[in-house]
Amino acid sequence: MTAPIQTVVLGASGYVGGELLRLISGHPDFELAAAVSDSRAGLPVAETFAHLSQVLAGTTFVARDAWSDAIEDDSNIALFSAAPHGASASIIKTILSAADDKNLNIHVVDSSADFRYSEQPAWEAVYGSEHGAPELLQEFTCALPEHVDTIATPHVGHPGCFATATLLAAVPLMRSGLTNREVFVTGVTGSTGSGRSPQAGTHHPERNSNLYAYKPLAHRHSPEIAGLATTASGCDTTVHFVPHSGPFSRGIHITLQAKTTSAVSEEQLRDVYAKAYANSPFVEVVSGTPRLKNVVGSNMCHISVATDGQSVVVMSVIDNLVKGAAGGAVQWMNRLWNLPETAGLTAAGPGWT
Repeated sequence: MTAPIQTVVLGASGYVGGELLRLISGHPDFELAAAVSDSRAGLPVAETFAHLSQVLAGTTFVARDAWSDAIEDDSNIALFSAAPHGASASIIKTILSAADDKNLNIHVVDSSADFRYSEQPAWEAVYGSEHGAPELLQEFTCALPEHVDTIATPHVGHPGCFATATLLAAVPLMRSGLTNREVFVTGVTGSTGSGRSPQAGTHHPERNSNLYAYKPLAHRHSPEIAGLATTASGCDTTVHFVPHSGPFSRGIHITLQAKTTSAVSEEQLRDVYAKAYANSPFVEVVSGTPRLKNVVGSNMCHISVATDGQSVVVMSVIDNLVKGAAGGAVQWMNRLWNLPETAGLTAAGPGWT
């Protein structure tokens, strides 16, 4: 048997960090070495995530400067970052430098937005601050594993949750040539997408039994989605995106619309997606319309299509914390370490959430 890969989670006390801890605890090849959280250093993980009390009994959060204390030189390291946008890059830079000193063989998957653009000016134009490690940008690829066979970089920047659900719907359509390259996207997300820190948009009296749009046609994920769709499909793609806050905790529902270039049947559309994802274990083309309850808690994406011949609709649902963040990150890390892509990710969702 080979030794397990030592695993470090940055930002481990947030919602995405908690999902990473849950997935790692059941992974056959990853072994948690450090759950990093400066704000909760020294406290038991179970005090923050009671649902992990059995699988991580006795595990405590560690401060950022103590991440490597339990790691021997020359080890293999899987580093997941769930640190905040704008902070993650500089933390990763420091850790990679320390990893060099210990001769660690390390791969990084970053779930923040810090490595979703290959060029520093593009990132800074969207996020309005100086990038924390521009010299590392070329060491990261940002894409979904379903859309690329191989990558040339040692590290990955995982697309955002809205981007994940939208790209899974958009890219096969753009590649098919059945529609024009202008898409209109409506997305509804659960409150966990706003992170652990309380705010007006996640306050229960405001969110419960409510539905509202925010930042219509001006959301910062729009250029990310358009850029990644263009790269993955090879076709310049224009995205008109209107996000909504939904009255549920987990999940994203995407509805994408586009005009056809000629008459299209539903059978043609279904065939496009069936072929595109024939070898993608976490994407299923379903009949009817996809339902959030069928994917929440899992790494699955369910997709369905409809058409009136002149326009098409593609619907996509994912769990924003799993496929849209932690699960997608584990999927990528599996590939970076040449493990089965499904390792640690095949548990069924709970149902009736």
